[in-house]
Amino acid sequence: MRSSSASADTRPLIWLRAVAAIAVTTPLVLRTSAADVPETAAAAAMQRFLSRAAVTHEYRASRRLEASGHGLRAWLDVDTDFTRTSGLRYAVTAEGGSGYIRSRVLRSLLDEEQRLIARGDQASVALSTDNYEFTPERIGEDGLAVVGLAPRRKDRSLVAGQIFLTADGELVRLEGRLAKNPSFWTSRVDVVRSYRRIAGVPMPVSLETTAQLRLFGSSALRMTYRYSHVDEQPVDDSAAEISDRRR
Repeated sequence: MRSSSASADTRPLIWLRAVAAIAVTTPLVLRTSAADVPETAAAAAMQRFLSRAAVTHEYRASRRLEASGHGLRAWLDVDTDFTRTSGLRYAVTAEGGSGYIRSRVLRSLLDEEQRLIARGDQASVALSTDNYEFTPERIGEDGLAVVGLAPRRKDRSLVAGQIFLTADGELVRLEGRLAKNPSFWTSRVDVVRSYRRIAGVPMPVSLETTAQLRLFGSSALRMTYRYSHVDEQPVDDSAAEISDRRR
């Protein structure tokens, strides 16, 4: 596994590694309780979301990772396999662009995701009342409940922003900004994490992040998923298509 240390040249891009924690954020929260809130449609969806039990789904999926920054671009295609006993494993099947970005950013992102899972750190980034304060806001034009998300601590692995839920409390999207900048080089990091029901369960389908870097302009990362199996059940090709959930 590659070292996470960085030379002076890699520091402007180290924010990309911070989003590895967002990549393992569970779409189902740890079962918890919420404070009493007014009975609105958004509040009801939030309460249903907060009452869901944490479920870790095993899967096999291909991913496409693309990153740009510091005047460079690169991409990786990888096959990933996650089980509760073995954790996350990945194999690169195709790649292109900057070798620097591929080795120092994209592979490092996957390695960091592996480490987080191996250490069992998912609870520290879960969408739970241990980590966040939730505030129901409104029902959007798309019919989704909008719920404010306020981190309980300044942590580069947590997001200040909003989550978007169906009426029955299923997570569709998370949008916001990292609660703490990963390094001096980064002035802000914005995140959009999308989910979709795959083989009957909600699974992450995309992660998009952009950052503003001191002296170096902007950087971006996009990661998309295509599932072949969830909980050992084959996924139909039509159900596995990734759709853009940004609204």
